[in-house]
Amino acid sequence: MPHRTVRLAAGSLAVLGLLSACSGTTGGASEPPASPTGAASAPGTDPSLKVPAPLSTQKLVSDPCSALGDADAAKLGLISPGKIDNRQPASCNWTSTQFPGNGVSVAPMTQNKNGLGDIYAQKAQQAYFEPATVQGYPAVYADKSDDRPSGTCFAWVGVTDQLAVSVGGVFGTGKNKNDPCGFLGTVATAMVDHLKAAA
Repeated sequence: MPHRTVRLAAGSLAVLGLLSACSGTTGGASEPPASPTGAASAPGTDPSLKVPAPLSTQKLVSDPCSALGDADAAKLGLISPGKIDNRQPASCNWTSTQFPGNGVSVAPMTQNKNGLGDIYAQKAQQAYFEPATVQGYPAVYADKSDDRPSGTCFAWVGVTDQLAVSVGGVFGTGKNKNDPCGFLGTVATAMVDHLKAAA
């Protein structure tokens, strides 16, 4: 049990590190806004980052565990319900049903006002940066350290022009260790589909 907590906490720290760099604060000291939906997009934002059909995010922001339904988690081999972590940014953590040391975390990045644009602004500081799309939504696989060979990956999905969601995973055991970003793409797809269905 402590081993899993340490791994998921390490993933949360990676999210905080990129978030702090994006927001210009340290250690998540700033308070997140009540709702990111009223923020304006940054001038000159890359048109490829424009979200085609903004998703409803009010519930996701107030309850990150609403990113996946119980059936979604079961299909992904994750224990449901997820466990909320209220450290900022608030996230939800799911543990693998098969490998207790493996887990997935989802965190809406409410401190960032420009959605995926704020992640792209930090491109030069990332050890890997691979643009992608998830169900037509702009996304990127990125992190300040490249721990993919050891089974750790982070993806960021633009769900509105003002809000990106971090999807992180730590897979020290099993098949997902060899392709952690591939599995995170599956998790991100399930999240987008779930948010669309919940609207």
